[in-house]
Amino acid sequence: MIFYKTNEEIELIRQSSLLVAKTLAEVARHIKPGVSTLQLDTIAEQYIRDNGGIPGFKGYNGFPATLCISPNDIIVHGIPGNR
Repeated sequence: MIFYKTNEEIELIRQSSLLVAKTLAEVARHIKPGVSTLQLDTIAEQYIRDNGGIPGFKGYNGFPATLCISPNDIIVHGIPGNR
């Protein structure tokens, strides 16, 4: 079954997509050696909330963070930490 979106729904999708893009750009500005994934998660959550959003991952099925992020040796569902 195909569900068509209204113009209003499409506008909400556009707005949320822009916030995601801006959030990723903000996080990227802070990526450098010595910055932990937990620090990046805090930056992302604050940016999202400051701009009227609600982090989508946080609390979903018990996921404890805003970002799903990890260093190179973790493949999937990385939980932010001190690395």
